[in-house]
Amino acid sequence: MAELAFFIGKGGVGKTTISSAYAVREAARNPRKKFLLLSTDPAHSLADIFKVKFGDKPQRIRLSLGGQLFAWQINAEKQFRSFLEPYREDLLNLIESGTIFSRSEIEPLLETTLPGMAELSALIAIDELLREGRYDRIIVDTAPIGHTLRMFELPQHFARFLEFLDLAGSRDRWLSQRFSKSGAKSGSQPFLERWQEMVISVGAALTSENSELFMVTSPEEFSLNEAARSADALAGSVPGLAISGIVLNRAVQGKNSCDICASRASMTASAKKFIAKNFPDVPVLVGEDAGNPVLGAGELLKFGEHVFGKKKLAASPAASRAKMPEIETAPWPEITAPLIFTMGKGGVGKTTVSAALGFRQRLETGQPVTVCSTDPAPSLDDVFQSNVSSKPKPVLGDKHFEALEVDSVGEFRAWANAMQDKIAAAFSTQSASGIHVDLSFDRQIFSSLLNIVPPGVDEIFAIFKILDLLRSENKGARRTVIIDMAPTGHALELLRMPERMLMWSRLLLKSLAPHRTLPLAQDVAVEIAGLGQQVRELVNILQDPARSSAFAVMLAEPMPDRETSRLLDTLKELPVSVEAVFVNRILMPVSNKVAARCARCDRARRWQIATLAGLKKRYRGKAGAIYLLPNLPDEIAGKKALQSFTKELWLLA
Repeated sequence: MAELAFFIGKGGVGKTTISSAYAVREAARNPRKKFLLLSTDPAHSLADIFKVKFGDKPQRIRLSLGGQLFAWQINAEKQFRSFLEPYREDLLNLIESGTIFSRSEIEPLLETTLPGMAELSALIAIDELLREGRYDRIIVDTAPIGHTLRMFELPQHFARFLEFLDLAGSRDRWLSQRFSKSGAKSGSQPFLERWQEMVISVGAALTSENSELFMVTSPEEFSLNEAARSADALAGSVPGLAISGIVLNRAVQGKNSCDICASRASMTASAKKFIAKNFPDVPVLVGEDAGNPVLGAGELLKFGEHVFGKKKLAASPAASRAKMPEIETAPWPEITAPLIFTMGKGGVGKTTVSAALGFRQRLETGQPVTVCSTDPAPSLDDVFQSNVSSKPKPVLGDKHFEALEVDSVGEFRAWANAMQDKIAAAFSTQSASGIHVDLSFDRQIFSSLLNIVPPGVDEIFAIFKILDLLRSENKGARRTVIIDMAPTGHALELLRMPERMLMWSRLLLKSLAPHRTLPLAQDVAVEIAGLGQQVRELVNILQDPARSSAFAVMLAEPMPDRETSRLLDTLKELPVSVEAVFVNRILMPVSNKVAARCARCDRARRWQIATLAGLKKRYRGKAGAIYLLPNLPDEIAGKKALQSFTKELWLLA
């Protein structure tokens, strides 16, 4: 069996850079072995970091020192359909014959991009790669941690899906056993046995015996806290997979005369103490921040030798000098829509910008504001320095400025459990009289449908909670709701989800149709119909610029720039109105005079200017204004920090 190495962590800590550097170094050091670098993030960046174009199959990366390295950015939709195609007819026949659902009702769910497909496709790909045995080692660049934890849990979700299919295929056997003295036997479908083998195989691979797991973090307190929370969640959901090492990336060490670098050095020292306390006996590797992005196989090899070979970081070429584009001071944008989404690549500062937008809106309008996170790995409690929960809670000492981190899984499960209870009550009150005796089987089908919802569908329940907030009255004042979204790939998946949610709710209603005369079944049907109405309301809001709009957040670096451009293209197609783009952490000379004499900050600023120079041209027609936010020495946490952060704002003229 090939060895697996997973690189996990909060969005924006440098997982792609670290995993790519590791893969290049390992391939160069072991030229007789084959290595595959696999990206499971829906918002892939491998092509950006290697500066090449990838297709839908593993592609060889040319290394100057030799070595057999291949890279693959999984096309989730194509991978899932390729996996499903050989079993498509058997699957449709089984569901059609074993349930009340017709082929025309099931096929759309197989045709559309399903929630959680990115995670499921990743597991399918890993299983196929392990079976083929073409590679000696597979290095996995994962999605941000919240969705990666779901990927590790997917064998359990898929097992429930198999239980549903097995149940659907057993209708005749169930009815025979129910009404016949002799009973009947029915063999399992061959494709179900194959899928069950896949679940067992992948589950076995996700153990410490066959896999390494590297946690990547950066010195910021937000990232460190998320790493600790993720380790606890991992231990609870996948106990057989332990952390093999921690990479402290973007570290700054030693004495520095630059304010920014001195602050980063202090953060790095504190981070090492945090790691030693929270991850005892786990090896720690350090990746220093040289002030420039690591791009191309050659630079990745040097960085890999630095991190994993513990060699001194070799100097990299700086960006060519470019003229800083014209900028002007600007007020914070006026928010007119009641529902705001902040979106962007992981680690660019979406949570900070969400909090800042809410802070300014509350300050300037006096209207009630709620800042809400739908990210499975939220950080609002860090930025507000408060224990933010799944219920709206006042923050920063203002009873009309609230925050919440929606537990989308909990919201969905509470709804699903209520539905299960109602159906159970209907069954228990009717079965004694012998009326609707076949409800026993259809009740199991209904329950299975509630259990097999893939990761992702539950997130839309977070939006439903937010819709409730928009409807709430607060002494007649309009409430503004600002949603801190999950990183790009999964945020777009959520915005595409209403259509899938409608199809799924229609299946639930159809499963109740034969029992429409039962009062409690009628109650459940009403609730599910209400669910569909909420979905339609959400679609109307998303497509109305007067009711909702989005702000994109990015850094002035090549990889975030390319991902933001792709994000804006997709939002235009959906369509979702984009008000503006925030370019975060800009090293402005006026905000840090000492940094102008710092070699590291000078390299970083030159890369920023090179990125900013073409921004307006690349984003023309995709977004409105482009705002620049300053890079401050310390993290943005608490009221004073937000006041300082929102004092300065520039507009790209």
